[in-house]
Amino acid sequence: MDAILLQILNGLDKGGAYALIALGLTITFGTLGVVNFAHGALFMLGAFCAVSVKALLSLEQVTEDATQLTAWGTPLEVRVPYVESWFGDFGTVLLDYSVPVSILVAIPVMLLIGVVMERGLIRFFYKRPHADQILVTFGLAIVLQEIVKGAFGANPIPQPAPDVAKGMIDFGVAVGMDAGNVVYPMWRLVYFLFSVAVIAGVFAFLQFTTFGMVVRAGMADRETVGLLGIDVDRRFTIVFGIAAMVAGLAGLMYTPILSPDYHMGMDFLVLSFVVVVVGGMGSLPGAVAAGFLLGILQSFASMNEVKSILPGIDQIIIYLIAVIILLVRPRGLMGRKGVMEH
Repeated sequence: MDAILLQILNGLDKGGAYALIALGLTITFGTLGVVNFAHGALFMLGAFCAVSVKALLSLEQVTEDATQLTAWGTPLEVRVPYVESWFGDFGTVLLDYSVPVSILVAIPVMLLIGVVMERGLIRFFYKRPHADQILVTFGLAIVLQEIVKGAFGANPIPQPAPDVAKGMIDFGVAVGMDAGNVVYPMWRLVYFLFSVAVIAGVFAFLQFTTFGMVVRAGMADRETVGLLGIDVDRRFTIVFGIAAMVAGLAGLMYTPILSPDYHMGMDFLVLSFVVVVVGGMGSLPGAVAAGFLLGILQSFASMNEVKSILPGIDQIIIYLIAVIILLVRPRGLMGRKGVMEH
């Protein structure tokens, strides 16, 4: 029982990442009809927002302390981050919480990147075949990867979680098991709760606001909404920006779990497209449900007991489940009737 609970917990954070990326992909496909292969690059750019903010906060002021000498008899250099010299203890807290603080920077930055992408490139491919969309967005993703590689290097850059979230939580005690049987990293729980909050926020925005109502109507029948005098294009531009922001925040908060590097977006993108197809093309609830389901299944497949019976199953489990579901239900778990069925 403790092994089952642990694997479910292990699958939640990765499932949260899959769900957030798939949610953005589904919004983009459902509203604009665009297959965006640059979406994984947005996940990566969000992660590097955290790297940039950490680097900025870590800039140091160098002074010489004449009362302390080095082995060569010269004054000792004292390095203090500017935020600590300017703000004291608050500066220390900013450094410690650099990843959550990065959210304040990432939200406007990722919104702007999404709007620029949509206005500058994506809108010219709305009526083009999906193959053209895939080629141009995949090319854009490679360009963004190389820009990040040139700016930050090819090696992963560790991003520590805040000290308060570096510990472990003993879930075994909470459910009546022996202490130490089921321990779980605290930041992974933070990430899961964060992903749930973002998903809930996106659904609430689309469900309970006038803007969201128009977007949902546009997803169902864009032409009719346009005939009502509503500027659908402007609203869909904002939706693309929101999708970019969701992907960026997913990558930003994942940095303490997986040190960011320039190709991390591609690693998640392919799996997230599988999640979208399994959940149902254009289905937001399907994308979220499939994200968490496949994350948990992948976690179970990574158990040594399972791999000893089926070697390599952890590498193919998501694709295997996708094949089975699409053979039985071509439109996916929650896809609209007729989508992917002709």
